[in-house]
Amino acid sequence: MRNCVHLITYANRLGGNRLEDLQRLLNGPLKGVFGGMHILPFFDPINGADAGFDPIDHLTVDPSLGTWSNITALSGDLEITADLIVNHISNKSRQFQDFLKNGDQSLYDGMFLTFGSVFPNGASEEDLLRIYRPRPGLPFSTVTQANGQKSILWTTFTNEQIDLNVYHPQGEAYWKAILHQFLKHGIKTIRLDAVGYAIKKPGTSCFMIPETFEFIEELAQYARSLGLEVLVEIHSHYRQQIEIARQVDRVYDFALPPLILHALFNKTARYLKTWLTISPRNAVTVLDTHDGIGVIDIGAVVEADGSELPGLVPAHELDALVEMIHEKSGGQSRSATGQAASNLDLYQVNCTYYDALGRNDRDYLIARAIQFFAPGIPQVYYVGLLAGTNDMQLLEQTRVGREINRHYYSWDEVETALTKPIVQDLLKLIRFRNDHPAFQGDFSLITCADSLLIINWSQAGTWARLKVDFSASTMEICYLEDGVEKRLDFYS
Repeated sequence: MRNCVHLITYANRLGGNRLEDLQRLLNGPLKGVFGGMHILPFFDPINGADAGFDPIDHLTVDPSLGTWSNITALSGDLEITADLIVNHISNKSRQFQDFLKNGDQSLYDGMFLTFGSVFPNGASEEDLLRIYRPRPGLPFSTVTQANGQKSILWTTFTNEQIDLNVYHPQGEAYWKAILHQFLKHGIKTIRLDAVGYAIKKPGTSCFMIPETFEFIEELAQYARSLGLEVLVEIHSHYRQQIEIARQVDRVYDFALPPLILHALFNKTARYLKTWLTISPRNAVTVLDTHDGIGVIDIGAVVEADGSELPGLVPAHELDALVEMIHEKSGGQSRSATGQAASNLDLYQVNCTYYDALGRNDRDYLIARAIQFFAPGIPQVYYVGLLAGTNDMQLLEQTRVGREINRHYYSWDEVETALTKPIVQDLLKLIRFRNDHPAFQGDFSLITCADSLLIINWSQAGTWARLKVDFSASTMEICYLEDGVEKRLDFYS
């Protein structure tokens, strides 16, 4: 991935409802701002049970958005990242419908994980309780085939998303065909969605077990052989993220967003600096995404043997952090998080990052500056780009918690948002991160008091430095240009 700021967006929620509208925006008001873009699932259908993460046909662009030619055109200007949804497929897919119709005579028999295929000798209560799932209940659904035979299938997320056997010949052919389709149309990086759940084994949590690492490595090797990079999306304990980073091209730094919030709320960078000392250098940094703000990534976990791995932040401070987000957002995040909304994720708080900071422009710009100075390649979510606020109307319509941070922006809304001083400041900060050569060099964290954070980047006689004073909620960005020390000033 190119070391610059990348955009994360849906194909139909930023400036219009088609890929050509998105390209018009990137060639117009946002021209030259981003060097890459992660287009969230654009496969058929875009409006399924999970906003595109339940593809009926992973090889086809949803016709309402455009065609593969639109993806090819976008890839001519930007480095494109696309999702490989490797864990599951829609129950409306032709493969699954064939399995329902023809049973064990189907070409796809064995492509879908059944309870019995993982637990051929049955499962004890202990086995079932050990299974990790990010939502309440067990990850199983019962289906009836055309001949009346019933099967218990793995459905990690919803009963409309059927888990795949990635090692079955048809399962393997499925994900390899998607990679070749991506390659054909200029996509450079694949994001492995929900891959942590892809391998199931009796007697384990069925999440990020050693066999999962083996599969990720096999898939990554195949992708690399095609010239594709691999970005792994995993919400887990921070030590596991460090381990995953050793095995893939890129991993998300999901610990960064809550740690920055903690630093701003509590006026101390103590935990943030601990993390920046050990965080993966091959990370993709985010503050917000199409999902919520993760908390599991900085919290403690209990292992299978009952022992506890401590988190980056003590439990009581993590609880206080979540409550502060609810308070800063005026209670809006509470109505979209946990059991307050369907399609929930137990480990995430659903809220725009701007609202999580109480719509404080100064703190929001500080948060973005820390993200851009942290080790890794920054991605900015489209709602965050526009300093977007919680979409309570969309939440009310869908009753899906994550939709609070998935606003549909018309072209006029985008143009209006781009005039806001905080957005103008963010665009200036993005261009600085893209253009200054120091960010292609070496990262260093300067020793200082816990109330301060000083990050320096240097390369070949030039440098850029961020200093944040959390006690005063202020920051200063200085840099060297043509041998002259300068300061980056903002509009607001």
